Amino acid sequence: MNEQGRRGVCLVVAAPSGAGKSTITRALLAGEAGLSLSISVTTRAPRVGEREGVDYFFRDQAQFDDMVARRDLLEWAGKFGRSYGTPRAPVEAALAAGQDVAFDIDWQGHRQLRSALPGDVVSVFILPPSIEQLDARLRGRGDAPAEIERRMHAAREEMSHWREFDHVVVNAHLATAIDEVRAVLHAARSATQRQVWLQSFAI
Repeated sequence: MNEQGRRGVCLVVAAPSGAGKSTITRALLAGEAGLSLSISVTTRAPRVGEREGVDYFFRDQAQFDDMVARRDLLEWAGKFGRSYGTPRAPVEAALAAGQDVAFDIDWQGHRQLRSALPGDVVSVFILPPSIEQLDARLRGRGDAPAEIERRMHAAREEMSHWREFDHVVVNAHLATAIDEVRAVLHAARSATQRQVWLQSFAI
């Protein structure tokens, strides 16, 4: 089948800090042709080595606010005094071309994205095997106790929203978790409503 006959998928992978979301997402991006990571807009300054349009789209606050006003962002939020958002145009262009887009966003971003593109979003929430194991993973990073406590508080808040997602994967074994998220992506690609070419299929 011509890939142009399939509408792309917005794959949202969300999780509390320490649950393995970034590792799982990187594995999918490395192994799945046609899947790319959504590039966010941010108002923070570029860090050493970061490139415009590759790591982020860097804009000042006035430009960011103008994008919000023009509805040029699919989702946006403020964090630590900076603004972040997902530009609409490149995502819609990718979906129309049959390309899939992965999103590394939280439950609030997922809620906004699903509202903006209700038929295109497939979401997975990654859970740790237990709260105790998540705490141990965070402590293993060597952060200060106060930072660990802050992250655990944020993790509990994040995990309280798992019911809003289409799928839940428990990351007890990383390779298995990657395979399970990959299976979600493959199933979403073959969903009937996404196979626009079927309208011209001759029976």
